[in-house]
Amino acid sequence: MARPVTLFTGQWADLRLEELARKCGEWGFDGLELACWGDHFDVDKALSESGYIEGRWEILRSNGLNCWSISNHLVGQAVCDPIDARHGATLPPDVWGDGDPEGVRQRAAQKIRDTARAAARFGVTQVNGFTGSSIWHLLYSFPPNDFAEIERGYEDFAERWNPIIDVFDEEGVRWGLEVHPTEIAYDFVTTRKALDAIDNREGFGINFDPSHFAHQFLDSAAFIEEFADRIYHFHIKDSRKRLNGRRSILGGHLDFGSPERGWDFVSPGHGDVNLEDCIRALNRIGYEGPLSIEWEDSGMDREYGAQDALAFARRTDFEPSTQAFDAAFAREE
Repeated sequence: MARPVTLFTGQWADLRLEELARKCGEWGFDGLELACWGDHFDVDKALSESGYIEGRWEILRSNGLNCWSISNHLVGQAVCDPIDARHGATLPPDVWGDGDPEGVRQRAAQKIRDTARAAARFGVTQVNGFTGSSIWHLLYSFPPNDFAEIERGYEDFAERWNPIIDVFDEEGVRWGLEVHPTEIAYDFVTTRKALDAIDNREGFGINFDPSHFAHQFLDSAAFIEEFADRIYHFHIKDSRKRLNGRRSILGGHLDFGSPERGWDFVSPGHGDVNLEDCIRALNRIGYEGPLSIEWEDSGMDREYGAQDALAFARRTDFEPSTQAFDAAFAREE
């Protein structure tokens, strides 16, 4: 059976869930990965408001849609980050509060714990998002890093996230970190270090998005195979490098879509990510979860892009073979 194809709703949070679900049902999606912003999934209402969860499911089911995961990237980012004014633009008012950095981090951690509780009440076992990082700004190592401070960054991550994952474990829900620049894990080495920091506990895994690897020149299929037991969720997203000797993979402090950027996110199937290799790797590790389209393309109409991405995902996903291709030539004994 082909894997379900869902749409991550984070980039559509300007639409009410009723409108987006209607569109996605008409386009032929199997379900939605609900973002915990906009009006798509409200953690506090899920925990306190009678009928809220039933109402979300009614919207989905009336449009022929299911849900296998919810995502709380924006709040998760604040758990470990050095907090600045940018976070104030992305966080709920009750998490931002007075903007005091440690208070923001503590309130963000509480909201992620509540997200696990809300997911369990909603009936899903997968929550995806970011962790933030206290050491991302030390990436370049100049002025020269005190590498003990790098290790303290992983300790800080573990101290903040272990109590969160305790709640996930209690609720029977798993967290999937989207391995991503600006997070505690953004490549092979840092993913190993992050998992080691929390003793490889089962409640903490990976929401893998290969678009974040393409411009790092990393092998996404190899990552899937190395971390096979931690691939809890998969995003279909793409990016394209446009390096010409004058553009940098570092982005040049340019916004997405700028013609001078050295790479940009594009609609699935229009970039450098070899998604067929990813599908083959997912088949090898036995991944049966959703293929969730995270649509980001500054140069394409998003409604066209969502439908184009859905068609691409359907065309690219395939089941592994159940027999060797040369089995017909085997001699009978």
